[in-house]
Amino acid sequence: MFAKPVAGRTTAAAEGDVVVLLIGMRINHFWAVHQWLPVLLAMPRMLRELTRDRSRGLLGHVLLTASPRTYYVVQYWESREKLYAYAASPDMFHHRAWAIINRKERAGKVRGHVGLWHETYVAPEGSYESIYADMPPFGLAAAHGALPVEKRGRRAKDRFAHRSA
Repeated sequence: MFAKPVAGRTTAAAEGDVVVLLIGMRINHFWAVHQWLPVLLAMPRMLRELTRDRSRGLLGHVLLTASPRTYYVVQYWESREKLYAYAASPDMFHHRAWAIINRKERAGKVRGHVGLWHETYVAPEGSYESIYADMPPFGLAAAHGALPVEKRGRRAKDRFAHRSA
């Protein structure tokens, strides 16, 4: 969190496809704390669970706020398959959390106090590039490692053209 910036320009060392999950929530009614607080607290628990077991496939994440109502996480994954496996694994917290939400929905106890969303992207090699100027490793570079920008090219066009060996 308090990493020192790396002097100069770097780029992410990602090779191959990049899997990105954006997942978040929106507080629709601030007064319904009992509805949205458990949802807000669930994500840090899942991130701790994934951080403890790197074999699950989470490479890195960034917590963000879009507004006082909307919170989300950008997650970088090894593969789409590992992301799906985590989401469906009955021994992981995500599975239990969704079971609770689904039971509430079936019972008619979900009243729109909190919104949930996610978007998943698989960016094929050659369709992403990055540059960081005087930054500690962040985002894609924090997940995959950072390289001096010269290794991939000083121009975005050159970094897009990079192919792994």
